Amino acid sequence: MTEVIEVPNLMDPAILQNPFPFYQWAHANAPVLDIPGTGMKIVMTYALCSEVTTRPEDFSNAITDALQGAHAEDTEVSEILAQGWPQVNTLLTADAPVHTRFRKLVNLAFSMPRVNALEDGMRAKIIALIDGFIDNGACEFVAEFGVSLPVQIICEQLGFEQAEQANVKRWTDAFADRLGQMMTRERELECAREVVDFQKALKTKIDARRLSPTNDLLSDIVNAYAEGEAPLDDAEIMSVAQQLMVAGNETTTHALAGGIVHLAQNPDIQVKVRAQPALIPNMVEEILRLDTPTAAMWRVVTKDCMLGDHEMKAGSMIMLRYAAANRDPAKYPDPDRFDPERPNARTHLAFGKGPHMCVGNMLSRKEMTVAFQEILARLDDIAIPPGTDLVVAPNMLLRGYVAVPISFRKIA
Repeated sequence: MTEVIEVPNLMDPAILQNPFPFYQWAHANAPVLDIPGTGMKIVMTYALCSEVTTRPEDFSNAITDALQGAHAEDTEVSEILAQGWPQVNTLLTADAPVHTRFRKLVNLAFSMPRVNALEDGMRAKIIALIDGFIDNGACEFVAEFGVSLPVQIICEQLGFEQAEQANVKRWTDAFADRLGQMMTRERELECAREVVDFQKALKTKIDARRLSPTNDLLSDIVNAYAEGEAPLDDAEIMSVAQQLMVAGNETTTHALAGGIVHLAQNPDIQVKVRAQPALIPNMVEEILRLDTPTAAMWRVVTKDCMLGDHEMKAGSMIMLRYAAANRDPAKYPDPDRFDPERPNARTHLAFGKGPHMCVGNMLSRKEMTVAFQEILARLDDIAIPPGTDLVVAPNMLLRGYVAVPISFRKIA
């Protein structure tokens, strides 16, 4: 029998702000924990989280209901959402063979050659953002860089004009808040309206690209072809695009902010990596390990089974706590240390693993690598002002800093 161990409330603001002591305790005492009063469990270790990703027949990704928001059954919320297109299972929320079809159709849009072709434009955007604040000797990194860079890139790739950046950020925040399930009813209603606004705006872009393909990610998805597979319809394209918008915006913002915090808090490492820029790609992996932006994801248990020594009941929900798995001392010695030379940093679960590994992982890695190349080449003595209280946004699944003020010295 599985020992029932009470776990603190993960929605407790104190735990959301600093979950790492709790992770340390769990690794030492309880690799699988019951969430009190819910019938749900949290999987905390690297080995067990990895195992779940390789057993889709036992642990399903059909988790649409879990991602719909805390007030999804509210009549008024449903009426608003009914004005748009239905939420359909695609990449994140489908199992084979449905997931296999989507993966075939979307993979080419995220191929390495496609991502590499974006590098020059990406670098130009990064340089322009740094130019905007470098002479000030200080900036609020999240607002002035961490948000702006991925929003600009996803705007471009989903066919939105730069003048529409504020809309894209607003829509992304709405989808992220629905994932987090910690909203008031008023915010849930507002988010539902944003979902419909996004869908209607994207529909015009979809129609245009069906008539005349363009050189962007949305066009690749709209016109994706795989032999023997039906092309994506409007609702499917919208679902894929919304998932990519959150993954391309919110999580990259969080990872960039986490990286600048680690550099500011470790000036010796800052000096080392600046002197050895070849370390930057592995440093990016270490940042993703330590500051896992998608801190957790759900699975549905399809049948009574065992996970390690733990009983799993058919129909129950489990949370894979990737952020905890990425600090598992059984996998990563001295797991809370920031080590850009860590030999197994790339084995992290920040993008998931197995058939549902994030399709946009190469794009995110490229953004972060180029960003830190330019940051470290142009900014020295990066520091966070003494007494700064770094606050994490409350969210069950996503984790990132709200604001990160930094000071620095311009490299001549």
